[in-house]
Formats: sequence, structure tokens, C-alpha cells
Amino acid sequence: MTARGLLTSKHPLIREFYAARKSLSRQHVTHELALRTPFADLLGKSAPAHGWTFVAEVAERSTSSDRLVRPDGALRDSNAITRGWRESKDPKDSLKREIAKKRDRGYRLDNTIFEDSQHAILFQNRDRIRDFSIDNPEELADLLNRFYAHRPPLIREFEAAVEAFQERLPDLSRAVNERIGHAHASNSKFQLAFARFHDLCRVSLNPNLSAQAVDEMLVQHLLTDRIVRTVFDNPDFVRQNVIAREVEFVIDALVSGNASRSDFLKDMNSFYDAIESTGRTLPDFTEKQRFINTVYERFFQGWCVKTADTHGIVYTPQPIVDFMCASVAEILQQDFGVTLGDPSVQILDPATGTGNFIVNLLDRIPRAQLRDAYRHRLFANEVMLLPYYIAALNIEHRFLELTGSYEPYPGLCFTDTLDIAEKPQMGLFAEQNTERVTTQRKAPINVIIGNPPYNVGQLNENDNNKNRKYDVIDKRVRDTYSKDSAAQNRNSLADVYVKFFRWAADRLGKRDGIVCYVSNNSFVDQLAFDGMR
Repeated sequence: MTARGLLTSKHPLIREFYAARKSLSRQHVTHELALRTPFADLLGKSAPAHGWTFVAEVAERSTSSDRLVRPDGALRDSNAITRGWRESKDPKDSLKREIAKKRDRGYRLDNTIFEDSQHAILFQNRDRIRDFSIDNPEELADLLNRFYAHRPPLIREFEAAVEAFQERLPDLSRAVNERIGHAHASNSKFQLAFARFHDLCRVSLNPNLSAQAVDEMLVQHLLTDRIVRTVFDNPDFVRQNVIAREVEFVIDALVSGNASRSDFLKDMNSFYDAIESTGRTLPDFTEKQRFINTVYERFFQGWCVKTADTHGIVYTPQPIVDFMCASVAEILQQDFGVTLGDPSVQILDPATGTGNFIVNLLDRIPRAQLRDAYRHRLFANEVMLLPYYIAALNIEHRFLELTGSYEPYPGLCFTDTLDIAEKPQMGLFAEQNTERVTTQRKAPINVIIGNPPYNVGQLNENDNNKNRKYDVIDKRVRDTYSKDSAAQNRNSLADVYVKFFRWAADRLGKRDGIVCYVSNNSFVDQLAFDGMR
């Protein structure tokens, strides 16, 4: 494969494909299930060079109705968007007849290979491009190269929109900030609403939180609220979520003058349209979740690098989430003799991001125990506004899918986990949020799982972007990890991730339990962390 990912007729993967097919022939294998394996392997091994992943037997949205269809394979890019499909048929079947059936059932023909291990037909943009002989290495290579090179209009528009969205976010956010600045100066209704909101934020999140930081929260909400509601098809989210309601009070006051919300966002309509059109093609909530994670990473990196730096805005890949949740379930069973849904198991994700860990755990809890665990024994915290929104949407929707009924997720708190360790807090944002934090503080947590922020400082030491100090946790790190270290330079122990390890051990206290974090390699072998070990 060349630097551009092109396959040639003599490429090792092509040769491997023919060798596998020849082996099946020697064994007189003729049924479809076996014959389609070499081509699936060829796609699976060649796709990563293009940033794609081959996934077998996945649900996809039909083009002719809202029902789901299940092609033999789909190839997805890093944004969780399907870029191509593969349908495999028995050589004894009529390939053309099978294509007609799939077309009638609404299978996508945007970039689809139909093959029967001997012949292939490529469709792109619903047009039949040409037939290929799989027996011919040159034609097979040509088929795959055309397949991987295809970028349909929707994808081109999406990629351009996300790139432009990221590039223009600083200018757009400045424009919105200017309008907010005018409201600070001349809109009395906004001034009152903002002052109340700022006080709540300082109590709930950070006593030193500046008015500028609250302005940025409003900008985040304004710039992305539409994407949240449209992609997740949940127009009532703002009304249902306890924190979104508080933010909306301030936004309503902001636009109560001459400007309307659409006036604030009119320069972004083309970006919204392209992102939302792509999001609507995704077949289920899991794919929407992955898609939104990608969009929000790009959002934070384009909107405010300092924010992304301070809070470690990179979301945990799903395979790692799967491994960690499965590991916790196995250890609970083997070492404690209980399941995830047992009444004795109290779980907390202290930096939940977009809620991926809790969503994964919901799938693993026995159905008979799920509702009670959801209401009373699963907790999660998030300090950033947008990830908090997505976490609420993700977790509540997954619970709806599993149980058939909607319930707000009572375990989700909009708060700083390390701040909860400082002292009891009152008036945390809204009454419901206060109650949630109080309930969590009293819970006998014995499983802590997640991927907290991991930065040690900031991208630019000249920026006024230092991580927040936490008197209680910082002292605990000094009295334990730092005191027990033989290292001369212990600056690395200022890492927020180290603080979350210290907090987790203290949160468990004398209870038996599990702490499951993604860990830096340096924690295992570097001298600076000898006291921590």
C-alpha cells in the first residue's frame, strides 16, 4: 500500500485474499458464510490505512423508511460515520436479483460493494459504477481503491462544516461575547439573572469562578444547544434537565431585548445544517453518542484551547470503556461475590465527561436490578457544561431503551468532585442538584470508575490558566504521596490525575472496593511517583 493508501494487484493483502480463497476451494467449501470471510478480512485489514474500521452485521438506517436494515458489513470513519457498505452473496444466487431486493428494502447505495466471491458490482451515489472480476487482481485492487476514495456530497459537506466550525469558532464566540458584554452594560433583566447564576456557579463549581468564565458557559450553551436538541431528537431536554433550565433563564434574559436567539446564531446556520444532516443518518443512539463526542472534541479544541487543556477534553475510546467496565464486573463477581446490580454495590464516575462509563454499566446490570440501581446506586459528576448535557442525554436515553420508560437520571451532579471533598456545600445550583450532591456524599461508594482529567499544568505557562488548587486534596497528596517519595522534583504530583487517585482512595476509606482508572505509564515506573505507588 502506498503512502496514499492505494492498493496494487501485488499488494500482500491482495495475495493473502487469494491464498485464503484458494484454501477454501481445496476444501470444497461453497456456502456463503465461509466464502464471504476472505473478502471481509481484506476489507478489515485494508480499511485502517484510510482511517476506517470494518464492522460486520451492523444496523443501518433505511433510505426509504425509518426502519433499520442490517448489511453484511459497514465501514466507519473516526467520526462514527459510515462511509461504505458491503453485501456478500452466494455464487449460486443471482447478484443482480439480490441487488434489486436490497434496493427495494432501502439498503444504502451511496458507496456499496455487492460481491459473490467471484464478481463484484460497485454502487456510488446510487449509481451503478461498474462490474469487477474478483478473479482479476488488477480489477480487485481498482474496486477497493475506488471504494476507499469515494466521498459522497454529505460527507464532503460535513467535513467542510466541522473544519470551518472549528476554525471560525473563536471569531463566532467573540461576536457572541460582545453581545453578552452589551447586555451586561444595558440589559437590567440580564444583569439580575446573570448575578444569580454567577452566585450559584461559585457555590457549586468554584468559589473563585470569574464572571468571564460564566460568560463562556453561556457561549457554550448558545453555540451548541441546537446540535444537542436536533441530533439527539430531544427538543424537551432544556425543560427536563435541572441545569439546562437554570442556564435557559439567563439566556432568555439575554435575548429579551431587541435580539433574538436566531440573531445570535445566524452566522452558523450552514455549519449546523451540515452537522445535523449527517447526525440524522446515524442509525441508533450509540452512534449518535460517538458522533457527538467527536464534534465536541473539535468544538472545545477550536473554541477554547485553554479550556480543553485545563480539563483534558479527550473522550475515552469505547473499547477502553468496554474493557474497564467488564473488568469491574468480573472483579466484583470473583472477589466480592456480587454483580453490578447488587444492592451493596455503589458506583461513582467522578469525571463522567459524556457519560460513556455509566451507559456501559447500565447495559451490564441485570434487568431485574436496573431500575433500582439507576435510581439509588449509580452516581456521576461533571464540571463542564456541555459534557454534562451530553451525559444526561446519553444516560437517560439508554435507560429509556432498556426499560421502555423515561426517568431523569438522579445520580448525575453538575459539580466538581474534588471540591465536594473540601467541605459540605449548600445551595448547589438548583435545589435538585443540591439534593443529588447531598445524596452522593452520604452514599457508601465502593466502586470508582472513570477517566479523570490528566494534565499537569497547561500548554503555555505564561497563560493565566493554572489548574485550580484544592486545599484538602493538595494537603493529602503532600502528606502521603509527596512525603513518601525519594524524588527531588515532585512537580508531577500536582497532576489533577494524581489528585483523583488520592481522592478515590480517601473516598473508599476503610471499605473494601475498586478503583478503576485509565493510568499513565509514568505512575508505574517513574521515580516521581514512588510515594504514590
